[in-house]
Amino acid sequence: DTTYVINFWATWCLPCVEELPSFEKLNTEYKDKKVKVILVSLDMSKQIESRLLPFMQNKKLQSKVVLLNDPDANAWIEKVDKSWSGAIPATIIYKKQERKFYERSFTYEELEKEVNQFN
Repeated sequence: DTTYVINFWATWCLPCVEELPSFEKLNTEYKDKKVKVILVSLDMSKQIESRLLPFMQNKKLQSKVVLLNDPDANAWIEKVDKSWSGAIPATIIYKKQERKFYERSFTYEELEKEVNQFN
């Protein structure tokens, strides 16, 4: 019964960085409402130590962060969503069989509105 909010982002993507507080707030505010936020970083694996980890510590990210470490982007982009151009930020919200894909940025209010459609 969990609603998953999967956000694709990178430290070098300014719109991604600007919307991260919205995802962090959602993660905190909806913790008891079976909503799980997962932040999928598209940063280069060789920059984990020099860029990604310091960024995560500096921003005090509480959401789960995973690194998408696949050099063949074309292979997984279509699997995420056939309409995705590969641009970030991008977000998937899903619960059981219901799923929506967004190739855009979110404010907290916009994100909350979308998540509430699943709950």
